[in-house]
Amino acid sequence: MPGMFRDLADMKKDNSAEGTPVSVKIRERLQEAQKRFHANDNISEFIEPGELEKLLDEVQDKMQDVLDSMVIDTTHDHNTRATARRVAKMYLGEVFRGRYVPQPAVTEFPNAEHLNELMIVGPITVRSACSHHLCPVMGKIWIGVLPNGNTNVIGLSKYARLVDWIMGRPQIQEEAIIQLADLIMDKTRPDGLAVVMEASHFCMSWRGVREMDSKMLNSVMRGAFLTNSELRREFLSLIRK
Repeated sequence: MPGMFRDLADMKKDNSAEGTPVSVKIRERLQEAQKRFHANDNISEFIEPGELEKLLDEVQDKMQDVLDSMVIDTTHDHNTRATARRVAKMYLGEVFRGRYVPQPAVTEFPNAEHLNELMIVGPITVRSACSHHLCPVMGKIWIGVLPNGNTNVIGLSKYARLVDWIMGRPQIQEEAIIQLADLIMDKTRPDGLAVVMEASHFCMSWRGVREMDSKMLNSVMRGAFLTNSELRREFLSLIRK
């Protein structure tokens, strides 16, 4: 008899866990590991196989609640009938995808030819969203790398993949460009790295002050780009052209 009661208790526990929203399960794993899960953090390590699909269903349900609270008749309005599902797919599978999927594979090669001249990649298109209002952030990024004999060389297209992965999260531009610089430094180990980002923020042009022509421009300089003013000027003059 005692064994039977233990089995029943286990069954109830399993059934209870099955009814727990998948977002709660993921959050509990993150908290147990004492990991941060801010808007611009990648949490793919804590998402188990099949859970992203369940998370999509959960976000759809919550988005439907939002539409209902805004008094939109999605039952009879053919334009919004599937909007909750479309928005959930857009957030999880497209614009915020960088939160939920692992870092793209980046093949690194040794610098066999001992290249040590300035290399610039860009402009690379930026598609992101402001974490304050979830409004689009659209712009371009330029990356300058000064390699050395020990630098890892990665393909040009891989820079674009890394940009897309970092920017595919709710971000503020000042933090996003630092995240990107840290990632590239870790991957390539160059003597110097420069990243410049120029972007339009829809939280300024679409709402708020509605200033259409304003853009934000910022940069991160590492290594030789900080200490060598001529190298910095060369990079900045080349990207202006």
